[in-house]
Amino acid sequence: MTVAGAAAVAAGRFASDAALKAPPGRPLPTEPRLTVHGTAAGQIVLTRDLASLRPGTYGLAGDGLHAVVGPVLESAPHTADTVVRRLHRVTHGTLEPGDKVWLTPNAYIGDPHAALGLEHADVDVPGELGALPAWFVPGARDTWVITVHGLGATREHPMNVMGFLHRQRFPVLDLAYRGDLGAPRPADGLNHLGESEWRDLDAAIRYATRYGARRVVVYGWSTGATMALRAAAHSAVRDRIAGLVLDSPVLHWESTLRALASARRTPGALLPLAVRAAQGRTGLLGDHADDAAQAGRLDVPVLLFHGPDDTVAPWVFSRRLAARRPGLVALHTVPQAPHGAMWNADPEAYEEALRRFLTPFM
Repeated sequence: MTVAGAAAVAAGRFASDAALKAPPGRPLPTEPRLTVHGTAAGQIVLTRDLASLRPGTYGLAGDGLHAVVGPVLESAPHTADTVVRRLHRVTHGTLEPGDKVWLTPNAYIGDPHAALGLEHADVDVPGELGALPAWFVPGARDTWVITVHGLGATREHPMNVMGFLHRQRFPVLDLAYRGDLGAPRPADGLNHLGESEWRDLDAAIRYATRYGARRVVVYGWSTGATMALRAAAHSAVRDRIAGLVLDSPVLHWESTLRALASARRTPGALLPLAVRAAQGRTGLLGDHADDAAQAGRLDVPVLLFHGPDDTVAPWVFSRRLAARRPGLVALHTVPQAPHGAMWNADPEAYEEALRRFLTPFM
């Protein structure tokens, strides 16, 4: 191999890391850094950007800090290059002018008791690579909801809807899977975008049925949604799955990998090399949306939250999935929401759609 060829292969491998080594709890490369320009009573001033203008409620994260911001306050005085948003609370650290921060879907940090006041148990789910830590929040129903986070997130992310699910009296099992903090590390150290991780979800379904669940609703975000679809198609205990809730599902891994690599400023000519590098490193097959979604094998109702502003997992594939199975898949379109943040854009509308979907399981 020539020096130039070797360099191109190395560059492709590095570019593929954007997806295959996305660290849990850190922002994806598509998320811009913003500067804090100041705070006042119930307000925060941020760099003006498409991200800082998003509607809804978001976590605001930085090194050693976490806060929660609400909608843009259009009437508040501001300069042409800044935005003023409602500052709901500072949950950790302090906000100072000049701090570099980013918006995150995580409105809560910590554990269910610290963040939401919910009693929970720390449990270990036996997985094929070892014990998988999970939070179990008890409820009165015999249908459990198993929640699975996605790219760049941790099991804190599902706490956005955990309070809602608890009010509906569903037991919730919130899973950490291979590669997460406290969970076994995969042998190759890589994220397989749900292709192998779904087996940890399979273990969680078995755990739930062992401890009292008559059936389960699997609720996944991003690659967690991919895991949910894989489990519904391939799990030996898939007959226990009563329904799926999919938020920002990754249905076409090549598109997602290209998007994350591009956000790292990978030249377009190297993107095919990044895809081939990912295939070589993980064994992922050349992707087709129909294969990824396993649309033809779905036999349970699906609620799908997605929208056109997701630059990581193109929603065209969600639209195709809904069009192929109109009797089973209900697509709830969410505008102006980035990847994994469909709840954040409009929590009330999101939870109402979720309530209607879950009513038959109550």
